[in-house]
Amino acid sequence: MNQYISENRYDKMLYRRCGNSGLKLPVVSLGLWHNFGHVNVFENSKDLIYTAFNNGITHFDLANNYGPPPGSAEEVFGKILHNDFKNYRDEMIISSKAGYKMWDGPYGEWGSKKYLVSSLDQSLKRMKLDYVDIFYHHRPDLETPLEETMAALSLIVQQGKALYVGISNYEADRAEEAITILRQNGTPCLIHQPKYSMFERWVEKDLLGILAKNSVGCIPFSPLAQGLLTDKYLHGIPADSRVATSGIFLKESNITAEKISQISKLNDIAISRGQKLAHMALSWILKDPAVTSVLIGASKPEQITDSIKALDNLAFSEEELQQINKILG
Repeated sequence: MNQYISENRYDKMLYRRCGNSGLKLPVVSLGLWHNFGHVNVFENSKDLIYTAFNNGITHFDLANNYGPPPGSAEEVFGKILHNDFKNYRDEMIISSKAGYKMWDGPYGEWGSKKYLVSSLDQSLKRMKLDYVDIFYHHRPDLETPLEETMAALSLIVQQGKALYVGISNYEADRAEEAITILRQNGTPCLIHQPKYSMFERWVEKDLLGILAKNSVGCIPFSPLAQGLLTDKYLHGIPADSRVATSGIFLKESNITAEKISQISKLNDIAISRGQKLAHMALSWILKDPAVTSVLIGASKPEQITDSIKALDNLAFSEEELQQINKILG
């Protein structure tokens, strides 16, 4: 691939305001999860960043533990950023998180002030950055007082190490409590990152309403249910699929006859809309104005450009939504 910066990079993307902030995010963001660290070929990682940026994806989502091994996604991204994108830093939104285990001992995970501040310092060194745009607490910690965790996020903003803060994987009640504490601290919660897809709809019960009421953005991860919401598994398990090659996050036992039946029916609706199933699954999440952006993962540059095709048809008729809800039960 020719690694250059396109002058027309903002023409193909839509941007939505994140909650009640001045920040707009691309409706499709790139997550550098478990296929971007040392496990990936460096030139391919570079192509992923170029492809995303040249198609208007300005938001790159990382975490301290992304890799593998943990930390390597930030390290690789930092190298690409420093060598190729230094002059474009102000056009980028770079986010990181802390919450999962990163080092041994009692301070290496969860939500203490000690862990969060130390972890972000390590992340900044790996990425060769002075600050991140968004810093998240990655998962709830039921043993550390929520006031301490949220105070640490506020401190990080006051120190200039992050411009905005968010939370991830928080259930509705605890999310609302965290949002309230952050507001009282003078550091509004910018965004929540929950797991949300056609096959995992828990956020619709209370969380989306709470986020909308409090003017907090939402950026779902795993919108394709680890690849189930594609046409990949309609005719068996491909040899190069995630199930066949790793089976860590998506197992063969997840691909039941009932799931295949649902996927097949959803695929028929997608075809009638002029879309692939994966495109429709992304469009379906973005139909809700409470959703700011959706996170995609990619191991090949063409997967990024393909995902952006979801923007060609974001509207759903009432009949289509009823059909989808009936299929999903």
